[in-house]
Amino acid sequence: MSTVDWTAWRPQAAEPEAAGLREQKKRLLRQRLTDTATEMFLERGFDAVRVSEIAQACGVSEKTVFNYFPTKESLILDQGESTMAALRAGLGDTDHSPVEAALRILSDELRAMTSWISAQDDPIQAAAVIRRFGALTRSSPSLRAYHRDMTDRLVTVAAEVLAQRTHSSPNDPEPQIAATALLGLWSIQFQSLGKHLDGARTPTQIHEAVTADVRRAATLIDTGLTSFKDAAPTR
Repeated sequence: MSTVDWTAWRPQAAEPEAAGLREQKKRLLRQRLTDTATEMFLERGFDAVRVSEIAQACGVSEKTVFNYFPTKESLILDQGESTMAALRAGLGDTDHSPVEAALRILSDELRAMTSWISAQDDPIQAAAVIRRFGALTRSSPSLRAYHRDMTDRLVTVAAEVLAQRTHSSPNDPEPQIAATALLGLWSIQFQSLGKHLDGARTPTQIHEAVTADVRRAATLIDTGLTSFKDAAPTR
């Protein structure tokens, strides 16, 4: 089965330079599994495709698929782990504000997508496919539930890192609301993509328009987060 390299616009964790042949093969198989699954889901719908069919299309066992992806949903919504790693590193860098860190991560994710669109033979068709991808993730109750669960996990991680910055507890109101507000920027970017991936804009114009929307939202929450200092809260 011929597949598109979908992972090119879903940022992945960096592979160590010294990665051996075995690790490279594992990475390629992981990519083939998620690419194949994405194409099958887009063609037939998420609920209509069984994991065993994906395994068969890739020439592996169903058990092998689950060795790489713990759930069927994670075969297509596989960006959460890389976003989580980026949040840990970005929010932990006290040289940048939490909002600046979030904007850097969002910009990297957006750039990966628009670069992928630019690299396709038909950028307009590529943008349409991404719109279909978004519609697919909204159409399935299990995918929506998985996305909500992943967002909750990201909020938890963000709160933990922000609490470390202020020497407070992750359960304190300040890191909780700060983390929730920051993760809300991902929803803004997702909604803005749905609006600007209209087939009329170039990848550069899409990047500029979405970035402008996200920065407007970030400006709104930045005023409150400027009071989130690197100091312990008053008890």
